[in-house]
Amino acid sequence: MGRGYGGGSAVTRADIAVTGLGAVTPAGAGVEETWRRVCAAAPTASRDAELAGLPVDFSCRAPEVEVADRARRRQLWRQDRFTRIALAAADEALRDARLDPSAWDGVRVGTAVGCSLGGAGTWEAEFARMRREGAEAVSPVVIPRLLPNMAAGEVALALGARGPSLAVSTACASGASALAVARDWLAAGLCDVVLAGGTEAAVTPLVVSGFQRAGALSARTGDPAAASRPFAADSDGFVMAEAAAVLVLERAADARARGVRPRALLAGCGTSTDALHPTAPHPEGRFAELAVTAALADADLGPGDVDHVNAHATSTPLGDAAEASMIARVFGHGPSVTSAKGVLGHSLGAAGAVEAVLTVLSIERSAVPPTANTDAPAPEFDIDLVTKAVREQRVGAAVSNSFGFGGHNVSVVLRAV
Repeated sequence: MGRGYGGGSAVTRADIAVTGLGAVTPAGAGVEETWRRVCAAAPTASRDAELAGLPVDFSCRAPEVEVADRARRRQLWRQDRFTRIALAAADEALRDARLDPSAWDGVRVGTAVGCSLGGAGTWEAEFARMRREGAEAVSPVVIPRLLPNMAAGEVALALGARGPSLAVSTACASGASALAVARDWLAAGLCDVVLAGGTEAAVTPLVVSGFQRAGALSARTGDPAAASRPFAADSDGFVMAEAAAVLVLERAADARARGVRPRALLAGCGTSTDALHPTAPHPEGRFAELAVTAALADADLGPGDVDHVNAHATSTPLGDAAEASMIARVFGHGPSVTSAKGVLGHSLGAAGAVEAVLTVLSIERSAVPPTANTDAPAPEFDIDLVTKAVREQRVGAAVSNSFGFGGHNVSVVLRAV
């Protein structure tokens, strides 16, 4: 890449820095808007006109994103929404990291973007058009619009990132899996900068109906704003959401060489697989525990070094119970715990990246947002859940958990610089 970036030599794994953050979530187009609403514990779930008439007719929608660049606007017709919001998040993250794509040749810049379902909206719309009007009515760009890898591909194309590029799909752990991949690339010396994160825009009638039929969604149609209730005794399922988040990762020495102070360090990543059931977790989170302990070992930390856990906590009774059991067992000293999904809903493949962004902010600002809609955890959950108001506390090291259908478990450790 030049301009003071490293030459690709392998480094110790604790040297990977977060230098830029970007997000588009139901709380707003931008990291600061998202942080403010999460800290205010103000839920975003509301009635969704596109879901009218379905048993579950509410969701957490992200706002439309503005595209200022004329050349970019000319490309929107070929992009599904999950790609467009990923591009917006990547742009914000690069500005935050003080990186200018016009100043690099891109051969040492990688992109790793997780996604669970890809262009679900394109799938449904184009299939309906074919049924109505015949095969000749199908868009010639339907395939590049719906492919799950196109968020990573379009980000690389827009930014001239010519290093490794990968779409990661581990269901609701996809965004966190992308961070783990990016960390490995940087530690191995394959890249100097990686844009890593997740994106999802799959709030469609078919997808929502599928989750509803599986019993995964909250049925609180009378009060959507109160539907997502992580760790609550009366939680009954998650709320579908859309979002994108991107983090700029680079070696800490390279960041400092160009005059940028890391916002946090991505100190460790751990992964495991339940190999138990297609959709249900182990009831005590025994295999999720393997991911957490692997991430801690990778970061050269013990459980007692962790001040805060940003939980996956989707508001499903089975999932929340399994995670609460695991947190209590691993972290006997009782670190603070929170879940942003009471505000943001569950954005599937984007969730792990969104929550990593929020964890970085908790570290930087010594503040843990409350868990919206939950006044206290269920009595059987022995965790120190932050509720009602932001908790001011020093966060030197934090764990962010992500779990997905298929038994995927990913934990990342972030720590202060």
